[in-house]
Amino acid sequence: MSLLHPDCRALLDLMEAKGIPPVHVLSPADARSAYRDRRFFTQPDAPAVAEVRDLQAPGPQGPVPLRLYRPAGAAAGQRLPGLLYLHGGGWVIGDLDTHDTLCRELANGSGAAVVAVDYRLAPEHAFPAAVDDTLAALRWVHAQAEALGLDAARLAVGGDSAGGNLAAVAAIAARDAGGPALALQLLIYPATDQRHGAASHAALGEGYLLTRDSMLYYRRHYLPDPAQYLDWRASPLLQADLAGLPPALVLTAGFDPLRDEGLAYAQRLTEAGTRSTQLCFERQIHGFITMGRVIGEANDAVRLCAAALRAALQP
Repeated sequence: MSLLHPDCRALLDLMEAKGIPPVHVLSPADARSAYRDRRFFTQPDAPAVAEVRDLQAPGPQGPVPLRLYRPAGAAAGQRLPGLLYLHGGGWVIGDLDTHDTLCRELANGSGAAVVAVDYRLAPEHAFPAAVDDTLAALRWVHAQAEALGLDAARLAVGGDSAGGNLAAVAAIAARDAGGPALALQLLIYPATDQRHGAASHAALGEGYLLTRDSMLYYRRHYLPDPAQYLDWRASPLLQADLAGLPPALVLTAGFDPLRDEGLAYAQRLTEAGTRSTQLCFERQIHGFITMGRVIGEANDAVRLCAAALRAALQP
């Protein structure tokens, strides 16, 4: 028997009582604004870090904005391991600010610098724009590691939801390009299969924040051509070869439509000989890890992710 966490039930009931509109009835601009505003209610206070610096990486269609976080206690000039972080939001919403608190928490908890990527969003910039920006950012951070105070030999990629998708794609692309070598891929309830055929899509597509209609909304904006669903850069689960990839920590949530495709990806990695650990927060909903103000278990998930990063990135 699987039970929804009382914190999640309270949040969902409150959203219903307040008449919060689902994302699929909003324009992308309004959905982005609502997502940014919601963080003040659901996210913990942003912890202090040693440094926050906005940067730009050269991208295929202009500069890609980045934000560098150095963890609290880091000495000036200290060479740190690094995490390239890709935010969630269905490739349509989300930005550097929506995930600012999480990036600070991961930096402080892991002792690594975090570089967040503000990749281009759909529908203005459909697939593969987000992939192209992610790969450009990864190459630039690796090339500029010394100037950024990073250790180029100790880098990881990570992200949540759409960002987990992009992190998984980045790990495959880096392998195929011969580098940069990555120490970990941190995949938090990742989208891995755009065909939406997993059993959890049908079983959990209503009532748990991320709905079937919302997923179709995101997919329609990001992947306007259904043929793109089969491209591994959109659906990394469909990549034929998952061998030789960096170790993975895959977090899933028990009441998330994406649960089964995250599990399937972790299984495929392991079967291919890539070390992969999958952990399911059975009582949680999609998106919970950024909601530590209202969902207590989210803070445990952040600490778990930070510990995994610290272990993978140690000298």
